Amino acid sequence: MAIRLLKLVIHYDGTAYHGWQRQPGMPTIQGTIEAAFEKLTGRTIEVIGSSRTDAGVHALGQVAHADLTDCPIPTENFQNALNNLLPGDIVIADVKDAPENFDAISDTVKKTYYYIIQTAPIRCVLTRNQWHRPGQLDVDKMAAAAKMLEGTHDFKSFASAADQRESSVRTINHCIVKQACGTIVISVTANGFLYNMVRNIVGTLIEVGRGRWQPEDIDAILAAKDRSAAGPIAPASGLCLMRIDY
Repeated sequence: MAIRLLKLVIHYDGTAYHGWQRQPGMPTIQGTIEAAFEKLTGRTIEVIGSSRTDAGVHALGQVAHADLTDCPIPTENFQNALNNLLPGDIVIADVKDAPENFDAISDTVKKTYYYIIQTAPIRCVLTRNQWHRPGQLDVDKMAAAAKMLEGTHDFKSFASAADQRESSVRTINHCIVKQACGTIVISVTANGFLYNMVRNIVGTLIEVGRGRWQPEDIDAILAAKDRSAAGPIAPASGLCLMRIDY
């Protein structure tokens, strides 16, 4: 019997959730979507996400796959049906049939995250999915430091101590810092990310922006291969998974 896989693109506001991955007794994105699938199909269906985003992290481009073999519901009906069952902070943006060998995790080529910082004195109530950090930052120096992170490096200094993966070498294709109207957007595209890597990069760039470090200090931070050499972790609230390429 041929496997029937669905490929889903998912948007979510992660504020109320303990991350993507299902956890007993905790509200998670994966668990909430799987509960909607069960209500719709009467079956337990595992939804495998490409990125296990942390608690409080958002997405406008999470990708997942789900095995719907033997399910009679047409693919084109799933998007509206699931959205009618999901809370307002989770949206299924697209559903398509995928090749039976598609894997949302292992087939990933690169991912793009945005981190958004509000620097205005007063926090805007319409932008809770951003980090409100009032005060001036030297965006030009932050952009220069970000440029030094591009390429293939050992990013151990930017990984959480909880990340026990064998290799901490990754390739950052683009790391860009832009500012407009009191908002700083940091965009990072890479072939993969270590645990808390983007938030640690942002925290380090903030230290450059406020004058603690210079852009050229990035080389020494990378060479140290020590988490304590980099800046503090930025809050989860400003981080959004924007795109996954296959």
